[in-house]
Parts: sequence; structure tokens; C-alpha cells
Amino acid sequence: MSLILIIDDDQQLGRSFAKILSQDGYTTALAFTGQEGIEQAKMMNPDLVILDVRLPDMGGLEVFEIIHGILPKLPVIIITAYSSTETAIGAIQQGAYDYIFKPFDVPEMLQLVEKALIAGRCMSSPVDVNPAAEVYTGREALVGNGQRMLEIYKAIGRVSSTDATVLIRGESGTGKELAARAIYNYSSRVDKPFVVINCVAIPETLLESELFGYEKGTFTGAVHRRVGKIEQGRGGTVFLDEIGDMPLSIQAKFLRLLQENSIERLGGKEPIDVDVRIIAATNRDLEAAVANGTFREDLYYRLRVVTITMPPLRERKEDLKTLADYLLTRLSVEMSVKNPGISAGALQKIKEYDWPGNIRELMNIIRKALIFNRGAPVQAEDITLIRQEPPRGNGAGESAGNGGIRSWVRAVLNSGEKEKLFDSCMDDVATLLVQEALLLSQGNRSRAAKMLGLSRPTLHAKIEKYNLGAVTK
Repeated sequence: MSLILIIDDDQQLGRSFAKILSQDGYTTALAFTGQEGIEQAKMMNPDLVILDVRLPDMGGLEVFEIIHGILPKLPVIIITAYSSTETAIGAIQQGAYDYIFKPFDVPEMLQLVEKALIAGRCMSSPVDVNPAAEVYTGREALVGNGQRMLEIYKAIGRVSSTDATVLIRGESGTGKELAARAIYNYSSRVDKPFVVINCVAIPETLLESELFGYEKGTFTGAVHRRVGKIEQGRGGTVFLDEIGDMPLSIQAKFLRLLQENSIERLGGKEPIDVDVRIIAATNRDLEAAVANGTFREDLYYRLRVVTITMPPLRERKEDLKTLADYLLTRLSVEMSVKNPGISAGALQKIKEYDWPGNIRELMNIIRKALIFNRGAPVQAEDITLIRQEPPRGNGAGESAGNGGIRSWVRAVLNSGEKEKLFDSCMDDVATLLVQEALLLSQGNRSRAAKMLGLSRPTLHAKIEKYNLGAVTK
């Protein structure tokens, strides 16, 4: 569960916000002076700091500089008044994650908190590259010993030490973000920000301002200056996921960034120099997009300085046993269960399937098996493939997978387990529901929340509760 440290001299506001965050599934700590906040940050090593710019004993920017010096990858959100916008922007330029104005909108703040925590995990969680089986841990990794993957490891090693723009191509679920993070982890910019921007997840009407920021008065509602994500990544790496879906209207401004290392905020007249390394990813056919006029040819050539293509799982079946062993180890650690191992029959079933959802689909299938097999080795019947036609059940309660829901319920009731059995089963079902919604939405939490009929904060709390954060990556 994520720990959030709130540093604010307004004790009533701090406690109220801590209560809201606690209800959303977070653990919180409070500090009411700058010095107290610094000491708590040192002692607790929180996942996120929310810091008021005005404190009784020292300036918020000074507090940020000290905390950032101790924990450079710790995301910090600055709370500020309109009158201290420039102070907040100064903090961004020195490495703060973002800022928000008082009085803030609670849903907006919760959304910002979620984004900051994801950014913090991306920066502080290294990605292992082809780890040996005996040292598999709960960490994320690029895994496989086939020739295709060995070439990718070499490419990551060669390009990481440069500032070259990298284009990562591949189908959804093949590990493009992991490859981008591995490049960042091994680069000289590893102590600077790693900013992730999904060009599909942000509405087209907001994407330009999200990327480049805007000046006060640029449009209705622009009552203050806003720094964009690219400026937030100063000195670090900006990862643009699904760049093939970037609107044509924005591509020219992004091309300027690649050519001149500068941007202009919306409504701005002066170029702003930014030192960022660009890594982009797409599952689109960019050549076809260039041919039909939906993607700029000059941007295409600027992006593909170095291209890394992540192979689909159906083209690297020699890696399936290694991947299954790694995922069992990692998910067992994540779910706090003993690794039960996997049977030869289950491995054979895995090898016979084409995995249209790639590694993400395999991971979710193994996660489901660990939930329902209750410590026994994973068997062929535990590998429930969602793209196959499910067998018809004998009753309204029957469905595919583990002999049907009714059969599973009867087996649980006859298992002899009594203590908190109902709550345990409800947690199993809730975990499966949330996991499948995240899989079907390809990790998009807004879409998953709509599928489940939940608010985003409620979904976020369930993701934290059931340790499903990896499904959204």
C-alpha cells in the first residue's frame, strides 16, 4: 500500500486530506513544519510527498530541495496559491512532479496522486534484463533467451549510453514500456525524471496542453500558467506511448522538439529550451500512416534514429517456459503466496496457444491460476484462455474455467476451510473481476472503472488492495 507524506502547516486541511486519501486506499503521514517533513521523509522513505509551498519555519521550495537531494526519485506534488505560481514552476524545473492550486478539486487531486505514484514506481523500480533463473525476484524484467530477445538486450545496451531518440515497436502487451524503462535505467539520465505520456489515454483536446503547457489567459479557464509534461522531464527521459495515435495537429510541435530541443507553451511567444531524451512506442503501422497522411513523414524519420521491435509471443515460443517460470516467481512474491510450480501439461497448453494478448495476457492467466488453484501446481485446466470458445455449462451458474463457478464454489465449501471463508471467496472474485476489466481495457483504468460501474478512486483502491498494479503496466 502506497505511503503518502503530507507536509502542510494547515492542520485541519492536512488531516482532512489524509482522511480522503485513506478512504481511497492509501497510508498517510502528516508533518506540519518543513523540518518535521524532512525528518519524516528521511525516516519513512514515502512513495509520494504532497508539500505546501508556505510553511512556518522555512520555504516549501527549500524543503523540496533538501528532500529531493536525499531522495531524487521521490515524486513531490507542490500545493500552491495562485500568487506563488512562479515558485511552483521553479520547483518543477528542479525536479518536482507537478503542482496544484488551493483550493483544489478532490477528484483532480486524487487523479494527480495516482499519476505521481505511477511515475515514482517507474523511476524507482529498476527493470532487470534477462536475469538468471536462480535470482528471479518480484521485480519486473525482460525475460527470454531466444535469438530475438538476445538482439533486443544488445540494442538496449548499445543505445542506453547515448541520448539518441529511440522508437520501440510491437504489438500491445509485448513489453514496450519495460524496454523503455530499461533504457532509462541504464542511461546517464537515471537520476532525472522519467515521464510517461500515453497519447491515447489523454483526450485530443487536452493532449497539446498536457505536453507543452500553457500561458495564463490562453483559453477560458486558463487562470494561471501551467507547465507541461515535457518541461517536467527536464534533464530526464520522456516516454511517449502510442505515438502513432498522436493527432496530426500536434505532430509539428513535437517535431520542433526533436529538431531544436525547444517548445512553446500554448499562448506563448518565446521558445523554451528543454533537455530531454525521447523514447517513443507504438503498435501502429507507421509506414501505412505516413502513406495515408495521418502521420508526418519528417517526424517518422526523426523518430526512427534507433528502432527496437519487440516480438510477439507467438514468434518466441522458445521463451515460454522461461517466461512462465519467471511470472510464477514474480506473481507469487507480489501476491504473498508460495510458488506452486507448473505442470508439464500446463506448459504444453501454453505452448500450443498463440497468445494474441502477448505477455500481458500470459501474466493475467497465470495470476488467475494462482488465485484459484490454492497452492497446488498449475495444471492445464488452470490455464483458461479467453480467446477460445467457452464450453456451455449445465446450469445458470456454470461458466468456463475451473469447471465452472458453481463447481468452484462447491469445492471451496467442501474444502474444510472455515475461517473467513466468505470474505476470502469474495476477495477472489473481486480480484478476478478487476483483473479481467483491466485486461480487456488494456490497462486503461478509466475504461475499466466504467466496465465495472465503479468510480476511478474506488477502482484505484481495489487495485491497491488486490496488488493488481502490474496489470496496468
